[in-house]
Amino acid sequence: MNIFSVVRTILLKIIHDEFSHTTKLSKINLDPITVELPRESDHGDMATNAAMILARPFSLKPHIIAEKIVDRLVQCPQISSAEIAGPGFINLRIETSVWYSVLENVLQLGQSFGSTDLGKQQAVNIEYVSANPTGPLHVGHARGAVFGDVLANLLSKVGYVVTKEYYVNDAGSQVGSLARALHYRYLQVLGLKSEADFQEAVSASQIEYGGKYLLEVAQSLVDLDGQKWADVKEEHWLEPLKEFAIKEIIGLIRDDLEALGVSMDIFTSEKDLVESGLVDTAISSLESKGLVFTGCLEAPKGQRSDKWEPRPQLLFKSTQFGDDVDRPLQKSDGSWTYFASDIAYHHVKLERGFSSMINIWGADHAGYVKRMQASVQALSDSSASLDVKLCQLVHLFDNGEPVKMSKRTGSYVTLQELIEAVGRDVVRFFMLTRKNDAQLEFDFAKVTEKSRENPVFYVQYAHARIHSVLRNAAEFLSEEALSRVSLIKADFSLCSDESELALIKSLGAWPRVIESAAIKHEPHRLAFYLYELSSEFHALWNRGNDNSELRFLVKGNDQLCTARIALITSVSDVIAEGLDIFGVEPVIEMR
Repeated sequence: MNIFSVVRTILLKIIHDEFSHTTKLSKINLDPITVELPRESDHGDMATNAAMILARPFSLKPHIIAEKIVDRLVQCPQISSAEIAGPGFINLRIETSVWYSVLENVLQLGQSFGSTDLGKQQAVNIEYVSANPTGPLHVGHARGAVFGDVLANLLSKVGYVVTKEYYVNDAGSQVGSLARALHYRYLQVLGLKSEADFQEAVSASQIEYGGKYLLEVAQSLVDLDGQKWADVKEEHWLEPLKEFAIKEIIGLIRDDLEALGVSMDIFTSEKDLVESGLVDTAISSLESKGLVFTGCLEAPKGQRSDKWEPRPQLLFKSTQFGDDVDRPLQKSDGSWTYFASDIAYHHVKLERGFSSMINIWGADHAGYVKRMQASVQALSDSSASLDVKLCQLVHLFDNGEPVKMSKRTGSYVTLQELIEAVGRDVVRFFMLTRKNDAQLEFDFAKVTEKSRENPVFYVQYAHARIHSVLRNAAEFLSEEALSRVSLIKADFSLCSDESELALIKSLGAWPRVIESAAIKHEPHRLAFYLYELSSEFHALWNRGNDNSELRFLVKGNDQLCTARIALITSVSDVIAEGLDIFGVEPVIEMR
């Protein structure tokens, strides 16, 4: 039961009843009318903007509309009070019996309490990680990987059919640079070059990728081909080593993702798109719509016009779709730009039936968003959507001291090193403790400390504490009394303390939190909610320490025990459901 949806349905019926006499109502979009948690808990249980939304189309003051709605709301058996606040918002308080019915519903549905059919089986493509295949994944990739993976789980939870995709950028010049670095490491493994030789080549910018991880790849190449590529010219070994390097690095990346609990459905190769002519196909589609032309671009912002040499280029009319400038599709040598390849990639997604696409990118790609969204609008005749989520940087610390260097790569801390240091579940949860567009500080000491300041621990501790109570309850309550069937039949009215009611109300918000997080593509909302729910539980636990009458287990009062066991079992269900979306295993005993 999504109690917020229930109340919204009641509200919309009141609006139809009150304003059905006017023809204006049928022309008004009621979708923006919301029922949400109020900003301050002492304002009530819920708040709605209905009067504010209806005021302008009805040419009435919000207060007048709010008064009509409030007069009807207070007559509803589910509503205990309704009050007008500020310019016309309406704050609601819900009858306690309704909250008890929510608790019953949690127990009935268990870890399906937050599931909905919001997506109605619509296909959604989420492309994430998509790191250049030039080395192992690092900490920055971890954030995008977790964000994308949890978002995929979240959307599946609410009824979307999700495809998780990795776009392999294997057609650019970086692949040639990777092959040259591999060849040097290959010679080093054969004993024909030294580490000093290699580092000298890196310092001279002859080698771009200097990480030691390529020694492992080079050893695999030696195991396969021996000295085959040692004494031949670059023109003979470059393409074979490009192919070998990409295959091996993608293997490393798959291993990294698996260690993080991420499994992609599809890996799509940029090189395959180019070689199969799909870039030409996509650009031809834009040409057929009159959206490609030959023109000259003005000098980029910040560059002196007298230093800029304009030249005719093949351009996409991206300004027609909200971009700042029209974008080049071909380089000076006639080859396609990266943007043209990306257009083709999204054209392929459209051809595969995805009208809803989500891309998870690093914050350094912010300037690329408008042009990509413009291309999707153009290719689909504005029938498809592309939402781009940018993930900000992750700053590593250990006890407050910055951590920058990696023993394996010599430059950055790898994803594998991060997981080995703190564990997969900690990484997956902590990466969502900040909104994606905010920078994240990841302190190795803080994410493993056992305190309220560590959200990973605090949520898991709540789940473990609940299970410790359940184990103790088994000592003096029968197995039947603790069964789900018996808990559903418990007298919930015995959970009448304000802290117990606060916990039940927090449980009632869960379906709405899931729904809003899915709509906004913001999985961090779940982390915030789980922390708040756990805080409510811990507060109730602490009150029981101070007041024995509020303890979960009160000997001699089986009815009260059963009701409180039902309450904390519901909390356990919701925490476990949230952690499952996060791909995190709930802990039943702290060690």
